[in-house]
Amino acid sequence: MKTNASPEHLKALKELPDTDTMPFMFVGHGSPMNAITDNEFSRNWAAMGQRVPRPNAVLCVSAHWLTPGSTQVTAMDMPRTIHDFGGFPRKLFEVQYPAPGAPDYARKTIELIRKAEVVADYEWGLDHGTWSVLVKMFPDAGVPVYQLSIDYAREPRYHYELARELSALRNKGVLVVGSGNVVHNLMALKMDGTRYDWAVEFDETMKALIDGGDDRGVVDFLGMGTVARLAHPTHDHFLPLIYALGLRTDRDRVEHFNDDIVAGSISMRSIIARPE
Repeated sequence: MKTNASPEHLKALKELPDTDTMPFMFVGHGSPMNAITDNEFSRNWAAMGQRVPRPNAVLCVSAHWLTPGSTQVTAMDMPRTIHDFGGFPRKLFEVQYPAPGAPDYARKTIELIRKAEVVADYEWGLDHGTWSVLVKMFPDAGVPVYQLSIDYAREPRYHYELARELSALRNKGVLVVGSGNVVHNLMALKMDGTRYDWAVEFDETMKALIDGGDDRGVVDFLGMGTVARLAHPTHDHFLPLIYALGLRTDRDRVEHFNDDIVAGSISMRSIIARPE
């Protein structure tokens, strides 16, 4: 498997055990309520947890940890469960996901990255972009989990290039998961069962670009103009997809799941990619 890291930087991973190449995923996480709801989306998350090899660790890039001006990696032993939302039932706030952290993997990840000066974080934890999915995927909370923040001051191409440096982690048993949404416009939600034409257009265009191996087209999504601005008034939920695609090699086969648009303007489209 080709990576974007030099032999010198790959030495940072020497102490971690080698594994077969892990898949990677992008997950459309949608509403936090999916964490406590039995539906098509949550059932497919559970199925994906059964389909992938048991990871040594999960690294999640979540739309909900933005750190403008810096890149950070959680490195604590026991990350807290963050309920970073409001207006939902008490039952959702009572959910805890007590997965251990992955401080060894976090330190090695920090050493691996050359694109940015990355710092260890001991305060954040697991936000709902991470735990709402993993509580279904790995319900025993037995897989160590750590997060990489998104420097929201940077352009999309920067995030793709940084993600390329993470690809070596796939040969160390790390399941990298981007968590966001291919279409995400909370200001345009509607509950009449219909979907906006622009949401469908953007979602289908991204699918075609992904299936065609056109990562550059995905990274340059703003070139779609008005459709892109409607699909993403802010870019926080799209950038995790760019991180996921940065891990892709020519050997990877991409499979889509949860390919539905809900509330008119939220795409739940998700992908898993693994070597053929």
